[in-house]
Amino acid sequence: MDKKQTFSLWYVLAALVGMILLQEFFTPRHTQTLTYSEFKQALVAGKLDDVVIADGIATGKLRAEGLDQILPKEKLEALKRTSGDHGFATVLVNDPGLVAQLDAAKVRYGSVRESKWLGALISWVAPALVFFGIWWFLMKRMGGGMGHGMLEIGKSKAKVYMQTETGVTFKDVAGIDEAREELMEVVEFLKNPDRYKRLGGKIPKGVLIVGAPGTGKTLLAKAVAGEAGVPFLSLSGSEFVEMFVGVGAARVRDLFEQAAAKAPCIVFIDEIDALGKARGVGLSGGHEEHEQTLNQLLAEMDGFDTNRGVIILAATNRPEVLDPALLRPGRFDRHVAIDRPDLIGRRQILEVHVKNVKLAPAVDLAVLAARTPGFAGADLANLVNEATLRAAKRGKDAVDMQDFEEALDRIVAGLEKKNRVMNPTERKFVAYHEAGHALVAELRKNADRVTKVSIIPRGIAALGYTQQSPTEDRYLMRRSELLDRLDVLLAGRVAEQLVFEDVSTGAENDLQRATDMARHMVTHYGMSEALGLATYDARPAPLYLNGPMLPEPRTFSERTAEAIDGEVRRLLDEARDRVTQTLRANRETLEALAALLLEKEVVDRTMLDRLMASTAAPAQLRVAAVALPPADGAS
Repeated sequence: MDKKQTFSLWYVLAALVGMILLQEFFTPRHTQTLTYSEFKQALVAGKLDDVVIADGIATGKLRAEGLDQILPKEKLEALKRTSGDHGFATVLVNDPGLVAQLDAAKVRYGSVRESKWLGALISWVAPALVFFGIWWFLMKRMGGGMGHGMLEIGKSKAKVYMQTETGVTFKDVAGIDEAREELMEVVEFLKNPDRYKRLGGKIPKGVLIVGAPGTGKTLLAKAVAGEAGVPFLSLSGSEFVEMFVGVGAARVRDLFEQAAAKAPCIVFIDEIDALGKARGVGLSGGHEEHEQTLNQLLAEMDGFDTNRGVIILAATNRPEVLDPALLRPGRFDRHVAIDRPDLIGRRQILEVHVKNVKLAPAVDLAVLAARTPGFAGADLANLVNEATLRAAKRGKDAVDMQDFEEALDRIVAGLEKKNRVMNPTERKFVAYHEAGHALVAELRKNADRVTKVSIIPRGIAALGYTQQSPTEDRYLMRRSELLDRLDVLLAGRVAEQLVFEDVSTGAENDLQRATDMARHMVTHYGMSEALGLATYDARPAPLYLNGPMLPEPRTFSERTAEAIDGEVRRLLDEARDRVTQTLRANRETLEALAALLLEKEVVDRTMLDRLMASTAAPAQLRVAAVALPPADGAS
């Protein structure tokens, strides 16, 4: 349990004990209300002790034994359920002989003047103090960590790290050399500001780091602080948002006050899109609070003196939603884009992550880098960790290439479902489906090379998969390459139709991807002769995030929409015809590869090369699907 939380719980326990003690010493125990006649009968029977008469009320102690003939049944049962001394209270009437009867029964009696203010204090003030303490404790817990309570809710939640606490320098950053060099200038600004100010230059106020998730934006910011040797104030954009109006602006002011007190320093705001979204017309209080917080940030950045040595770094993977006023010069002066690493960058990142991992001599990081196109730094770190965990699970002395391959399959295709048993018919469908993908990929000039073919179920719905690895990083696609990729996507469905004269639901994802690719060729890339060079989708796509775009009103006519659908259908039909011709000409190879998959379940690159050589696939079919005339303007 957290030490601070334990300390607070002790206060709660102390409050409960205090309430019990108040009840114990300042309130009568087991008080029984008696009628005056019951009081007189108990007095005559000698069952009363220590009677106190004050303000027309008599109180004292009541002996529980021998009251069967005096008290009613329900009051007797109430007395029997309690133990120890029993108090009583009764309202007196005008009885001049009461004192004589008390003397005759030899009962001690007296009269006191009741202190009304003490009773009121105990009855009202003490419980109020207890409840106030509980409320204060709950509000303090709601205020968040680091001791920010209700009265400090406007304080900034920035976590302050000294340069030795970040633990990151530029040596720990790999694969993003251009971004690192750009930010090294920021380090120079902080280390040698006079070098730039002597010529009249001004240190940039802010640097915006943009990039896909996992590419190392936060790591790069920490490396800047570690290299510069200055305090590093880190917080997320969502930490400015609170349920109370005006809190966000107050936290922005407090953040800049802290930065000014610790200058020179670096302020890092992660996920700034939560704070800096473009302002719009809104009627709800949420919009007003958001705009108030953003306006305060803009005002603080305008009035901030960068010559004091404070630089603001911010990171986001959604730069397209940021307010233009936040991006103009004088606020975030520099924009540093971090893309996914290329082949060389992936190898450098792997070298960083395997420094503390014991590798087998046969591990080739260059091969792993080639087989992980599109992986960001976080993905590669996860790959190394998964491989290490698998090697440790099997009791190995070092992590070998097999562990990395299995970890890659786990990340790309999902967890292997060993207990999912398919019937023979389904296994044959899956085998021919994946064999069709692999064979057409091998017989297309512009398709990526096949690395592995498997019919072992993985993930949620994948009953098999064909893994391809590009030979180099690509940054644009030609029309011929897109047509070859269409062929590979449709090859599984065509193989099912060709062999079984029937189709299954296993090609759903392939058909979706093929349709999207064909539609992009028509509406985005101008690769349709019928529609020309115009584009027909004006929706802005996210730069670094994948996901569905919001629907917008269509900007073209119904006739154009019909033409787009016709062109998409034409591209898909022509791809199906090409694949059918290829698979019919190589039916022997298709049958052999499917049989090998049914026997081995997994076919690697070596086994595939051996099979292709033994079945002698026609060399004239190893060409690109460029028999169709290229569209005007196609690259």
